Amino acid sequence: MLEQLLQLDQELFLYLNGLGTETWDRFWMFMTRAKNSAPLYALLLYLVVKNFGTKKTLVILVAIALLITCTDQLSNFFKYGIGRLRPCHDPEISDIMRLVKSYCGGKFGYFSAHAANSFAPATFFALLFKGKVKFIGWLMILWAIIVAYSRIYIGVHFPLDVLTGAAIGAFFGWVFYKLSIFAFQKMGT
Repeated sequence: MLEQLLQLDQELFLYLNGLGTETWDRFWMFMTRAKNSAPLYALLLYLVVKNFGTKKTLVILVAIALLITCTDQLSNFFKYGIGRLRPCHDPEISDIMRLVKSYCGGKFGYFSAHAANSFAPATFFALLFKGKVKFIGWLMILWAIIVAYSRIYIGVHFPLDVLTGAAIGAFFGWVFYKLSIFAFQKMGT
């Protein structure tokens, strides 16, 4: 059963990765770089301050820092604990796939930290702004999907790596949202 799932994952990766073209490579490389999300995070910071005030903004900033640390370190734990090779390091397919980056990255890829680290804040902020800022939830989820898919496109993660990272990120985004709400209640505001 597991072998069949991994085979299907490999076939889906080759299909999705093979859809790429040089025309789109720059866009997907831009989307996969974390630093290029800075304008989005600046917008979020502005909206947080505007909608929640200084005290709650501090709680939110601490929550986000802990959230990203949690998902990022959990990803590293799984990558080295599971030891599943990235597609670009997998000798079965590395010669037939598209590697858009100039380098492959670390040896192991299960699960995608990029997917987890994009879905975690996306879920957190989508829940936080629900009923306050209409567009932000959809924008955050769309952004997370694009960042997550970019990892398949550029050739460094299998779809299962990305789906697992997205699910874990969304789960922890929800957990840290709930913890923030609890902290707000304890603050009495």
